[in-house]
Amino acid sequence: MTANSFLISPELGGHSLAWQCPPALEFPGEAIECFWEGVRRLQAGDPDAALAALCRSTELAPQFGEAHLFLGLANALASHIYPALDHLELATQLQPDSFAAHYTLAQLNFKLRIPQKGYQAARHALRCVATLEQRKMLTQLLKEERARERNGIARPWFNTRFSKLGLCLAGGGLAAAIVALLVQVGW
Repeated sequence: MTANSFLISPELGGHSLAWQCPPALEFPGEAIECFWEGVRRLQAGDPDAALAALCRSTELAPQFGEAHLFLGLANALASHIYPALDHLELATQLQPDSFAAHYTLAQLNFKLRIPQKGYQAARHALRCVATLEQRKMLTQLLKEERARERNGIARPWFNTRFSKLGLCLAGGGLAAAIVALLVQVGW
């Protein structure tokens, strides 16, 4: 089986992401088998078990972009954030026209509250949109991020020039309140 002979459409996270491997690349059969084992484990909801199979797939075929994409997903689901980012970024480099890779990287960056990188990956994903469903998914992701930004924690009212003064005053007020409480209690 060659890498350009399959089309996958996993249902992960409620979305369907479909893509094809680059036609010029062929990967060893064992790498593809490990990849499919990892995908099955992810679909079964077991990211920790998927990690071993997907790691083996990327060891056997370092240029296998989909394996890096799914390894990034598995790492993210297993709360291994730095490896997740590394593999997703590598997937976008190996497949610069992959909507799935850019979209997933944008989604993870937004979840991690790194909006600049999230928007950058979303712009790349927009260039790769091939279907109406992909456009809807990206639009929904951007709407959710903008809503998070609007409803986020408000910035302090004092600017950076006065931030140390403001913190000193606030700290001094807290200290005075604690002293007053201790005097009232009779300590």
